[in-house]
Amino acid sequence: MNLHPSSVLFVAGVAVYVGIRAHFRQIARAQKTSVRRSSRRDMSLVMLVGLCQVVLPLIFVFSPWLDHLNYGLPGAVSVAGVMPLLGGLWLFWRSHTDLGRSWSVTLELRENHRLVTEGVYRLIRHPMYASFFLLALAQALLLGNWLAGWSALAAVLLLYVVRVPAEEAMMLSFFGAEYQSYMRRTGGIIPRLWRMHGA
Repeated sequence: MNLHPSSVLFVAGVAVYVGIRAHFRQIARAQKTSVRRSSRRDMSLVMLVGLCQVVLPLIFVFSPWLDHLNYGLPGAVSVAGVMPLLGGLWLFWRSHTDLGRSWSVTLELRENHRLVTEGVYRLIRHPMYASFFLLALAQALLLGNWLAGWSALAAVLLLYVVRVPAEEAMMLSFFGAEYQSYMRRTGGIIPRLWRMHGA
């Protein structure tokens, strides 16, 4: 067992993350879908991210199975992991809140789906993926294990590279010029700072 303060803190963050997702998944179940572009590959990527962000850290903390991959972390590194953890959780919650009934875990559009460009979506098109990257960075800084600590960064990067082009193609086919205009004035996961002054 690896019940260090930094790993216990990360597990608490995982509990908040799972709670946020469960709450909004319950809301999403009541919504009707008008466009579905989900695939087996898409769902496999989502499951891979869940494995790396939730399952492997819990195995690391509560069992000795991954101990042969442990390494020491300086205290300053663990302290540095707190900010991306808190920032990632806030952004994860805010992304769901701003999307409201338009959110889904897979590539889907709801009935009467509208393009959300308010809140965190005013600056970036994919704040939920940005939150995944922040949480994965926190995981690497808080868990001193080569697999449990770093696997989420690789999984999230793979999800982003594979899934976002399909997601944006779906949005372009549905919203057309409105989404093209939105793409021009926003960044993907990092705000276009030179555009913020004119926003």
